[in-house]
Formats: sequence, structure tokens, C-alpha cells
Amino acid sequence: MLVSDFDFDLPDSLIAQHPAPRGASRLLVVDRAAGSWHEARIGDLPQLLSPGDLLVVNDSRVFPARLLGRRDPSGGAAECLLLEQVDDAHWQALVHPGQKLKNGARLIFDDPERAPGVALHAEVLERRFFGRRLVKLWVEGGGAIQNAIDALGHIPLPPYIHRPDTPEDRERYQTVYAASRGSIAAPTAGLHFDRELLGRIEQAGIRRAPVTLHVGYGTFKPVRVERVDAHTVDMERFEIPAATAAAIRETHDAHRRVVAVGTTTTRALESAADGEGGVRQGAAASELFIYPGYRFQVVDALVTNFHLPRSSLLMLVAAFAGRDLTLAAYRDAVARGFRFYSYGDAMLIR
Repeated sequence: MLVSDFDFDLPDSLIAQHPAPRGASRLLVVDRAAGSWHEARIGDLPQLLSPGDLLVVNDSRVFPARLLGRRDPSGGAAECLLLEQVDDAHWQALVHPGQKLKNGARLIFDDPERAPGVALHAEVLERRFFGRRLVKLWVEGGGAIQNAIDALGHIPLPPYIHRPDTPEDRERYQTVYAASRGSIAAPTAGLHFDRELLGRIEQAGIRRAPVTLHVGYGTFKPVRVERVDAHTVDMERFEIPAATAAAIRETHDAHRRVVAVGTTTTRALESAADGEGGVRQGAAASELFIYPGYRFQVVDALVTNFHLPRSSLLMLVAAFAGRDLTLAAYRDAVARGFRFYSYGDAMLIR
């Protein structure tokens, strides 16, 4: 199977730069059995799902991982994207300009307007794989590093959003049920839900349960190989609460559907599959790459956004709905002017 088999034409004008109000997105409803689709609204979900279904969401919270500052002592502009925390003071990160920031290079991050009196320092300690660096952070005069990151950091909007982040993005690039801090990218299918919609879903007899998968920079990793099976995805950590594992078992025992909100939720659930329709509880890590030919064990329906051509996320959707049906629905979505990517519209595949 070739990566080129997952290509389609997408005008730049359909890549959403700003979000629709929560609860107001368009929704393309894809019926796998019938091989058809129709347009609805995300607010129609309570009627599109059934009593007894279980909606599983990713409750990971995005933190302001992008630090903008300067090199010390030269003063040249510098940037640091925090990827994964090693311990209280050390992080794996991407730095810019990478060629100039060798081992021992020091950086200063401050912003007198946004965070007067707060200065965060960094030192590059090691070069690591795929352009990553090990960096040490400390706060001038002492103080909590996490508080300084929250005060100075910027929300790391996806690279296809061609505008600076705004204060509104801190709230909007976050699900309303976000709880566990750790992602550098939002589980974007969840951005469509507001409290009112979640309440109506619950009133319709549809339960909700969380998992946590911290979304890493690998979510933007392009597929650079020719054959699909030659691609690998980056490891991401996840956790399945005991109550969620029990709810999934109860749902399947009652012959109802587990509805995953997003590809991240799907990867967590399928990575934890126990082979009997349930999932194993607890913390683990996933490098599962889902593409056509994969047999789903846990997920029965999927709420997701519209994804990048030739991307691993599109391949996951094609594995769930079938490649031909997925691409036909995508081409129709383009013709209808649906909005794509993180701040775009949604699909329900059932």
C-alpha cells in the first residue's frame, strides 16, 4: 500500500485559521455499512448516537510549551518548544536556531508586559535524536519552573495555522473537560464540545468516560516513506482509568457502542485492547500505527476532524471507514467547503 494512495486535493482556503464557536461546527456523518454520508451539525450528536453508547474522550490538557526569548549573551532571537519533561528541571525540547544552539548554549525567556519580574533560563546540555535537545531550566531568583512556563509560554498552535497565538487560544485550543496537563497539541476532536452539548448527550442516555493520552510533537510528523508499512509513529504515553475500563466492558456486554472522540482516544483504546472487546486499565505507552488492514477491537464509532493528505491520521480514519469511502467523503467535504484540521469541522463515522 502506497502513501500516495491517501492523497487528495485540498485548497489552502479550507484550512481553518480560527475556530467556530463550540457546539456549532458542521458534521459529516459517514455510515460505513451503507457506504454513504450526509451533513449534520455537531449539536445533533445526541440524536445520532444511541442510549447506552459510551463516549470516550481524551482529557489531556495542553500546556504553553512554546517559549520565545533570546540567546545569552548575544541577544539573538531564540525559541524553545518543550516536548517531554524528564524531571523537575530537565526537558526534551526542540530549539531554534538549532545550528547555533550547541551544547552549553544559554537562553533567557522573559516578557515584562505579560509576566513582569519573571525570567526563565535554559541551558542546552545534549543533542539527541531527530533534532531534539536535553535542556535544563531554572527560574532567576528561584521559584517554580512550571509557574514560569505558564506565565511566559505560548500555546503551540499547529504549523498550518499561519498566525500568532492569541490570549483566546489559551482557552479555545483546549477541551472543556481537559484535566491532566501534558500535551503540546490538543486532542482536537474534543474542541467541538461545549458544556451544553455534553449535558444533552448525557440526558440522551449516553455515558462519558475519560482516558489520558498526552499528544506529542509526533502528531505533526509527516509520512516521508513511499510504502505505508515503512512508516513509524512516535511513542505517546497514555492511561486508562479503572472506571473507564469497566464502562467499556459494560457497554460491550450490553451490545452498545464505544464511541471514541478523536484519533488519540482511538490509539489509547486500541493500544490497551485485551483481545476480548475490553481494555486493560493503567498507564502504558503506545507506538501503535493504525492503517488499512488493522482490525479494531474496542472502538465502534469515531468522532474526528478532517486530516492532512497522506498523513498517519488520515490512514487511521481510512482503516476505520475504508479507504475508498473515506476519500470519497473527503472529496465531497472539500466540494462542500468543510473546514479542515485542528480548528475545522468534524466527522462522525459509525
